[in-house]
Amino acid sequence: MSAWPTGGRERVLGQIRQSLGRGALAAAEIPALPGSGPRPAFSDPLVDRFAAKMQEKAATVERLAGLSDVGVAVARFVAAVPSGPAVRVSKALADIAWPSQLTVQFGAAVREDETSVTPCFAAVAEPGAIVTLSGPDTPSTLNFVPDTHIVIVHAGQVVAYFEDVWAQWRAKGIPIPRTVNVISGPSRTADIEQTIQLGAHGPRRLHVLLVGH
Repeated sequence: MSAWPTGGRERVLGQIRQSLGRGALAAAEIPALPGSGPRPAFSDPLVDRFAAKMQEKAATVERLAGLSDVGVAVARFVAAVPSGPAVRVSKALADIAWPSQLTVQFGAAVREDETSVTPCFAAVAEPGAIVTLSGPDTPSTLNFVPDTHIVIVHAGQVVAYFEDVWAQWRAKGIPIPRTVNVISGPSRTADIEQTIQLGAHGPRRLHVLLVGH
């Protein structure tokens, strides 16, 4: 009998393959994803379309020349909101130089946090959306608990369609995270007298720092 991985999902799938008289599925045997269906065409440059779509959904967008500008841009936005100087930052961004006027803490967000700063996995130009993956350095609480969520998006992370995100994920061989979040703007609801209310189920402000061109 072949030795199967110890993970629950892999063990069950392995038992199914054994019952069918098949061997273990090698990585090289994983079939390519089938082609996608029809997708709307657009001629806008990807980065420009992404920025415009995010602004249509009440997010704010600031373009930066490089990652070295992020710390100052965060401090400027926090002061303008206005909000307190304490910011909760993803550990994935620990190498950024943070200005002394900010009190930076790394890790998962707690209820008292007013502002969070996170990276993303990808951004999608067609609808205007940001895709984040949860992990030890990117806990999902950073996306939803604080009133203000600041996301760093590199221009090279902007793809045309959601199908491109999944293909990129598969090509990189990234393990499946506990959660995949698709963020398209500040939290909002119209449940109360059909009036739009921001911040009902998450951040009332979404600020995108778009790095590069």
